[in-house]
Amino acid sequence: MKFSIKTLSLALVAVTASFSVAAAEDISASALSFSGTAALTSDYRYRGLTQTFNDPAVQAGFVLSHASGVYAGVWGSNVDFGGTAHLELDPYIGYATTLDGFASKPLLDVGLWYYAYPSESDLNWLEAYAKLGFNDVLVKDASLLTAVNYSNDFLGADLDAWYFNATYSVPFGATGFGGVAALGYTVADEEIFGDDDSYVDWKLGVTYAFAGVEGLTAELAAVGSDIDYGPGTPDAVERGVETGAVVTLTKAF
Repeated sequence: MKFSIKTLSLALVAVTASFSVAAAEDISASALSFSGTAALTSDYRYRGLTQTFNDPAVQAGFVLSHASGVYAGVWGSNVDFGGTAHLELDPYIGYATTLDGFASKPLLDVGLWYYAYPSESDLNWLEAYAKLGFNDVLVKDASLLTAVNYSNDFLGADLDAWYFNATYSVPFGATGFGGVAALGYTVADEEIFGDDDSYVDWKLGVTYAFAGVEGLTAELAAVGSDIDYGPGTPDAVERGVETGAVVTLTKAF
């Protein structure tokens, strides 16, 4: 890793450590909370790109949070890049707080996410992120999540890259159904896919929360990107970046 990302990592660890020390007197079982998700998806899409050659994936994540706002977790999924990597196991650490000084009281979330592939460690890479979430946007209970991500080793390829994303989620009354729309933009300091150093990804879908099972949701979405590899690209690779239907069933606990 380059010096800048190491410095960023140390800075975040120092910040989260300081919050932990400040809340040391309040540490108790009630100050900690554990949560997680388990999901089954028809295609693991990462920023518009398939990670499984359009095949299904089983995913799970766990996070331990402290009342101070500090949290740490791990997320995993099966993957298939055509090589020896078949498992992605990502540890992460961060800090979240509500910005009470603003009328909308947005939620600020900053952290570090490490993409790890145990059987092919050359693909491992680290990314820093900052998110800002808003509630009741345009209509009641609708939310807008904006995010900025940076890595100087994007996809383990020693590339400086930024990712900008906005996701809007809105319920359709009290029906249990809802809508979700997301738009993302990736830009790197060199060509990354095809002949371009940037690309756009998107998602547009509907969601459903099962009233009879707490935390169980389903999503049907069109997910894709504007990546164009050019003539001669294998069909399987082209399909992995084109817009396709993705069905996901998620249980939160």
